[in-house]
Amino acid sequence: MTKHFLGTIILIFIFSFSITAQTNSKTAYSTPSRDNVMLQIGYTNWSGAPDSIKIGGIGRAFGGYITYDFPISKSNFSFAAGLGAGISNIYLKDQVINRKDSSTQILFEPETTNYKKYKLTNTYIEVPFELRYFSDKDDRNKGVKAALGLKVGALVSSYTKGKYVFNEKPIIDKISTKRYMETMHYAATARIGYGNFSLYGQYSIGGLFKTGNGPENVRPYQIGLCLSGL
Repeated sequence: MTKHFLGTIILIFIFSFSITAQTNSKTAYSTPSRDNVMLQIGYTNWSGAPDSIKIGGIGRAFGGYITYDFPISKSNFSFAAGLGAGISNIYLKDQVINRKDSSTQILFEPETTNYKKYKLTNTYIEVPFELRYFSDKDDRNKGVKAALGLKVGALVSSYTKGKYVFNEKPIIDKISTKRYMETMHYAATARIGYGNFSLYGQYSIGGLFKTGNGPENVRPYQIGLCLSGL
């Protein structure tokens, strides 16, 4: 799902950028860019995770959003809202999540299958809101840009996936359930950059797991690169 989602968003971005460039080359006047498309790729991890959770490897986050920008009068500021999806992958080291047990608590247990990789993947439909600043309000593909905002997301899928080899054949174990996870998430966001490229960060305001079903203080965060334009 991750590859198909990202591939579709990237193709839309490239096609739209191509059409915009062709239009601008034929006209003396063009509408200023409003950062209507945002693509994000970054590193993700959990703050507040207890020592019993063994996070390993490099967590990966992906996001793609279509937004609409509302300029604030004739100032260098604007407000934007949109819709998109965000995906996070957290890798565990020598540990698995028991999602088949009847316990009300999510269980992180020692790994005995010799997985080459084992991860937890969460996918959200998200609505981003941003207060934006552009140093060049007439051409937002140039100049310094910055934004502060909030993402509101609804969990659409959550699964664990482990890969190992048995009798020289690759085996994949995948278990999908949203049982222990909060179905809504809220994250504070920030971006700063130049032209079409920005550094972004986000920090979850609420916990990852439902109250009483998992560690209460686990809050995902992300740091990465954002490509924006159109």
